[in-house]
Amino acid sequence: MDSRMAQRSSSPSSSDNNGFIQAVIMALVVTVILGYFLVLIVSPTNMYYLIWTPKIKARAATSTYFGAQGMSLLLDTFPFLFIAVLGCIYLHLRKKSSDKNTNRVEGKQKLAIWRRPIIVKGLGIVTRIELCFFVMFIALLVWSYASYLHAAFPFITPQSVAESGQKVWEVKLEEAGLMLGLVGNVVLTFLFVPVTRGSSVLQLFGLTSEASVKYHIWLGHIVMTLFSAHGICYIIYWAATHQLSEMLKWAKTDISNLAGELSLLSGLVLWIATFPRIRRKMFELFFYTHHLYILFVVFFVFHVGVSYAGIMLPGFYLFIVDRYLRFLQSRSNVRLVSARVLPCETVELNFSKSKGLSYTPTSIMFVNVPSISKMQWHPFTITSSSSLEADKLSVVIKGEGSWSKKLYQIISSPNSVDRLNVSVEGPYGPPSTHFLRHDLLVMVSGGSGITPFISIIRELIHTSESQKCKTPEILLISVFKNSQDLTMLDLLLPISGAPSETSKLGLQIEAYVTREKQSTTEDKKNLRTIWFKPNPSDQPITPILGQNNWLWLGAIISSSFIIFLISLGALDKYYIYPIDKNTNEIYSYPIKAVLNMLLICISIVITSTAAFLWNKKHTGVEANQIQNMEGATPMASPNSWFYNADREMESLPQQSLLQSTNLHFGERPDLKRLLFERKESSVGVLVCGPKKMRHEVANICSSGLASNLHFESISFSW
Repeated sequence: MDSRMAQRSSSPSSSDNNGFIQAVIMALVVTVILGYFLVLIVSPTNMYYLIWTPKIKARAATSTYFGAQGMSLLLDTFPFLFIAVLGCIYLHLRKKSSDKNTNRVEGKQKLAIWRRPIIVKGLGIVTRIELCFFVMFIALLVWSYASYLHAAFPFITPQSVAESGQKVWEVKLEEAGLMLGLVGNVVLTFLFVPVTRGSSVLQLFGLTSEASVKYHIWLGHIVMTLFSAHGICYIIYWAATHQLSEMLKWAKTDISNLAGELSLLSGLVLWIATFPRIRRKMFELFFYTHHLYILFVVFFVFHVGVSYAGIMLPGFYLFIVDRYLRFLQSRSNVRLVSARVLPCETVELNFSKSKGLSYTPTSIMFVNVPSISKMQWHPFTITSSSSLEADKLSVVIKGEGSWSKKLYQIISSPNSVDRLNVSVEGPYGPPSTHFLRHDLLVMVSGGSGITPFISIIRELIHTSESQKCKTPEILLISVFKNSQDLTMLDLLLPISGAPSETSKLGLQIEAYVTREKQSTTEDKKNLRTIWFKPNPSDQPITPILGQNNWLWLGAIISSSFIIFLISLGALDKYYIYPIDKNTNEIYSYPIKAVLNMLLICISIVITSTAAFLWNKKHTGVEANQIQNMEGATPMASPNSWFYNADREMESLPQQSLLQSTNLHFGERPDLKRLLFERKESSVGVLVCGPKKMRHEVANICSSGLASNLHFESISFSW
């Protein structure tokens, strides 16, 4: 009894200590970020270039370890990686904290006005916070470019250019083109951060890579616009001064023009394929051309030299770490247990997972089926709940593209395969959710947009049953084209694990079928379940870096960077410097660039592989236990409760859901009325579906006519 009381009494103090450490880490992160952006703000000024830079370069020139590259590693690379490591520690403490599920309503309510959505042409649905930061970032770019021009143009006079035989406008055009490139490098610094799926930097601020893809798109358009203008200015300048031969210049100790043109060409091909009309109609073209980012970055390093490339190194460094870990995870096939086939060309894949793998609702997972395409990876929303279904993970795939239609045909065919090789990456999702802070959740979905809400509903089913806290009521407004699509609602409950009674959840479903005036049940096929044969080589889905994944990620980032610095310093001091003496005549820019890129890749591969194999060894025991516990394959499966509602034996959960569902045929929901008539004090509004639907809901929530509506931003469509 005394020991139990001691444990209970020590729990709050441990939580308080974790909270204090988290507060200290966050304060340190904010301080480093402010210092980092202060350097970006000051760098275009004369004070930085004429006073600070010469002093730093003078000291760096005498260095036998890193040379001029040392300044870039210290000012540009180290702060960013330091923030990433601190973020890993912070996220680990939050994950282990005893109050990780506590809802901090007060702080969220204070920011409610800043989280209201705004529809901006070209940007889509953004919150006021996002718009504020976007404007500040554009202001930083404008300030940088104006400062560069203000510092350079006064020195360009007829007298100063007389000796070169050039005109004033020609020299100013060259300087303007150069400054466009410098500003573009600032944008390039952040380009890869939003697409680093397991990023501690994103999750430190409550962001996910899926929701941050729009930031990557914005940054990509900006950086390619600046770099394209940069290249055009130089081409015009060379043509005007009869120096077009400069386009073929590949200097050993200076800027390499040819490498810059190859980098820009790779970027332009990639950029063109990202425009919506091409991306949506020719996804494979978009997918394959996007791998040109490798050539884009490599030739960029050759173009500017390895020292100056340090400004974009940290974001790309974290992306490489994440990309290699994803590569390691995707090498093995995962255990596909079953598939639920719906008549609306939709299939639910159910995978075996370790009980130690936990994820939050609205998480996503990338799926690859080699029999369809060895290269293509497609993201899908996870519909299962790790709390309700401890040993299973599910995703729902609707046949809307060529890849998904082929998958549906393979699984749903009369002679369907008894097993299917599947590889996955993930899952990836938000560190926490705040749905419990509302009195009511209104979920508006269109078609397959219902999938992210399935995971939320399943999670709330578990929460309501465990009675840990009061759960909000749920109003699910689902819009479908045909009555066949109503079978998507069958997926609200898992095959097994659902409680016998769902009335505690307070779920109300308003389902709309827009293209039919009444239900057509003739010749309808029921939902059926296909069970796959196990294979000894298939593994359950496990966390790639184990339970302490954030600590392992922080260790990989820090140790790999330390190994890189030690290797680079030793190579410079004991091999390059005795021969070259920092003159760059023998070991030119391209050679040093190749050596740097090689050392970075080697250090990341060594540390990441070691961490992966260590955790795989320790998770192998649990994987074997899961495989041994899998019994005989069930042959029976539940039918659809919409198309077979009169069957003799109907499960209680399905019956409860059927009683909570209102069907509407031949009409669309009056979203404004449905939202404004809710009088609860706090109503969380989520929407996933077509663009028009998302914008309509966002406009209603941002109108200010109902202060109780709180738009919960989730992003699955971009």
